[in-house]
Amino acid sequence: MKDVAELAGVSIKTVSRVVNHAPNVAPDFVEPVLAAITQLGFRPNDIARTLRNGNTTSTIGLVIEDLANPFYSTIASAVAKVARRHNSSLITESIEEDPSRERELILGLCQRRVDGLLIVSAGSDLAFLRNEIEMGTPAVFIDRPPLGLLADTVLIDNIGGAKAGFDRLLEAGHRRIGILLDSPSIYTMRERMAGVQASMAASGAVFDDGLVRNGIHEPAAAAQAVADMLETTSPPTAFFCGNNRITLGALAELWRRKSDADLAGFDDFETSDLMPRRLFVVGYDNRQLGQKAAELLFKRIKGDRSWPVKETIPTRIVERGVLSIPTQPSTGERPRR
Repeated sequence: MKDVAELAGVSIKTVSRVVNHAPNVAPDFVEPVLAAITQLGFRPNDIARTLRNGNTTSTIGLVIEDLANPFYSTIASAVAKVARRHNSSLITESIEEDPSRERELILGLCQRRVDGLLIVSAGSDLAFLRNEIEMGTPAVFIDRPPLGLLADTVLIDNIGGAKAGFDRLLEAGHRRIGILLDSPSIYTMRERMAGVQASMAASGAVFDDGLVRNGIHEPAAAAQAVADMLETTSPPTAFFCGNNRITLGALAELWRRKSDADLAGFDDFETSDLMPRRLFVVGYDNRQLGQKAAELLFKRIKGDRSWPVKETIPTRIVERGVLSIPTQPSTGERPRR
């Protein structure tokens, strides 16, 4: 506000009156103040005002990729349950991998004076959130660490899970393994590829870049990638898939061709135990992601100012297919992870 006042050539009190729409502000003052606000990108910080008065709004914000996706709706459900225990309401927003929308929604929630934020980031630089955090709005990140910030984070063991899944294929004797991934710009895809590389390095397997397909966003694209690779003169004898949407597409193509290629994929999904053939999945409890992140957030809201922590949800290898018996409720599908 001080910078706005200096640029506009008025007092801080005048800026405050303009921002708060006080009556009887001279028009000659309003225009330069608004111009300065636009030039500096100033935004009144209502949450700071609330905190100075010792008040809370009993609301938290959850920014996720797509609420229609069962993976994220499960997280939202877990967060809502924790919020209810703390007598708070939950506001949920979907960003759909759009960094500009991510910024808009996060700042919008801050403007609404939420007591804290839970964020599954689209991968953009979140340094813009630093001022909000320093002024008292705690933030906890889920599934992907923040870029440009030091903050509490709850992740899946992507590297360990991918390594274990790929190890299973190598232990079965496979050496030509097709690797299907979503965009490498997504944190989880990079981590899972690192797990694959760790598995190959530990076993002495030779890495072949020609067996890797990136940018697979949906099952149809996965099916096409599998078809193309099986048509080569030296086709893969197994496939590793970076998420369950990719696994579904690969499985459909292998079944259509009656191929006996082995299949392993990251993420369990609702009907995995009913698939018409054996496959291995990297499973975990995604409800824990939401629960742990929400509990961390409420600790911060209540005044915990200890050093930010990183918690990791463990993974396990599960055999699925028509003969498998589910060991726990499935966690739902989740695209673009």
